[in-house]
Amino acid sequence: MFPVSLIFTSGVASGVNSYAAVLVLGLLGRFGHIAAIPPVLERPSVLAAAAALYIGQFVVGKIPMLDSVWDVVHTALRPVVGGAVGVVMAQHAQANSAATIAAAALGGGAALASHVVKTSMRVGINASPEPFSNIVASLLEDLGVIGLVSFAVFHPVAAATVASVVLAAGITLIALLASRIRRGWRRRRDARLRRRSSGDRMAGGGLSLRRQDVTLPTGPATASRAATSRLRSHDCSRGRSLHAPNSSSMASLTPPRADRSAAVSPMAARQGAPPGTGSLFLRVRLAIIRSG
Repeated sequence: MFPVSLIFTSGVASGVNSYAAVLVLGLLGRFGHIAAIPPVLERPSVLAAAAALYIGQFVVGKIPMLDSVWDVVHTALRPVVGGAVGVVMAQHAQANSAATIAAAALGGGAALASHVVKTSMRVGINASPEPFSNIVASLLEDLGVIGLVSFAVFHPVAAATVASVVLAAGITLIALLASRIRRGWRRRRDARLRRRSSGDRMAGGGLSLRRQDVTLPTGPATASRAATSRLRSHDCSRGRSLHAPNSSSMASLTPPRADRSAAVSPMAARQGAPPGTGSLFLRVRLAIIRSG
């Protein structure tokens, strides 16, 4: 019998958490001995790889913004996993090639639809600043996938009905809340820009206050010291101007001096003495006369 309901439900679960869906199917087939589950999913290598990847999904799904990056990366992977699960189930049921292609399309399409709903809901949840909503949403997704796949193994038709209702409700909710999600992201961006601008203004105000503290007096004692230093500098400049007149005033106050070096006595001139020695002979003669 062709397991249409199980393929569809597995595809929806793979779009939310493909690693958890494969891990639950493999564990139920290996330890529950479910005939509808293909033996390829029960291999230890498949179970180990699915478990390791599910641990990574479990951790990343609780971190805001990083979970959306993870979802974007898995946009092409989750539909492929859903389609691959449909193919191995169709081959396990010994379906023909047309039915196998239909199973791949059914599983991959269901996984793509649920993946779009999940990614859109995570983008809306990330618009809120607190991280607890991401943790709660991730836990609900993990529990939902585990419960839906386990229920589909034992009650495939009922599980497919539940999966269809949940998927339709998710698509409708995303269509109704798209405008609110955009407004939430816009408000978050505006709040981040306001915080950044206020921080820049506070940094500029602190710098101007520090400059004022350095250049301006802040109290009466500082003001009096500044005035005293100005008076001292003024007095010093006045003293220098009184005691150190300039060269022009000195030249005007000093009487002109005779150029004795140019005077030459008649005797020195007759003897061929050089200029400037006449005063010396006069002094010598006066000294001789006084001593005599």
